[in-house]
Amino acid sequence: MCGKASFLHHDYEHYSNYRCADKKCNHSFFVWKSAAVTAPSMSSLFGKHNFKRMRYTVQIIITALSMFYLGKNSFRNISLILKTAFNIKVSHTTVSNWCVKFAPLFDDMRIQLVSLLDLNSDEWHADETVVKIAGVKHYIWFIIGSETRFVIGFHLSPHRDSPQAVSLFSEAVKLGKPSAIVSDRYSAYKVPVKSIFDGAKHIRVQSFKDDISNNLIECFNKQFKAWYKTKQGFSSFESANNLISLFVFFFNFVRPHSALNGLTPAQVAGLNLSKQRKREFLLVA
Repeated sequence: MCGKASFLHHDYEHYSNYRCADKKCNHSFFVWKSAAVTAPSMSSLFGKHNFKRMRYTVQIIITALSMFYLGKNSFRNISLILKTAFNIKVSHTTVSNWCVKFAPLFDDMRIQLVSLLDLNSDEWHADETVVKIAGVKHYIWFIIGSETRFVIGFHLSPHRDSPQAVSLFSEAVKLGKPSAIVSDRYSAYKVPVKSIFDGAKHIRVQSFKDDISNNLIECFNKQFKAWYKTKQGFSSFESANNLISLFVFFFNFVRPHSALNGLTPAQVAGLNLSKQRKREFLLVA
């Protein structure tokens, strides 16, 4: 920007568009209205921040969480496996509670670990997909790094409009800077990309018809949906948000990816912890 005065060019429902008063500059920028944009759902988790006063050991709890988030096991199946493999009786209701209530604990770890990563990238890919919560359609918005496959952020909302993209991008931009944002041609991405990622190119693709596609995040969405379908929908917004948060943590920091030569997205982004540090972050048994 040239530093000269600006004027209100157009006032929209969710944002205002300003332009530079210097006709030679003609720079424009967007200011989002605070009432239109909320914090991303990934920052609004509920539950436990530690394992204190738990009846079962941390190892048993982590084993149950791993079976749920790395596979397609139901809570009843996990309860059965714990009984047959470890001779430990845990009800499927208890397993269900574990898989929800520890989201804040793992998010605390995520916040510490992302500070060790390099998430700058040539491209970040953004997309949204549908989930059902108590039978009602909601939208889960994701943004992923192209080289690392790291899920940089997510946002769960009943709405599918520009303010939701702003909520997602405003949190993601704190973690790195991409040279370009890749999305489909949905119009809700256009102004948020321009206003949040200043200077980044916006590549709007149509699957299989452009040189650059959004197949990377569409592939992730398929993995997410395969896991989600085994849950037969979510019962409440809060539990859905917690479950998705933990799914993303296990995807980023625990699950080895064949496309990444057996590494996790976090390792590709530069995470290199000693065995002791891995145990502290519950990344190894």
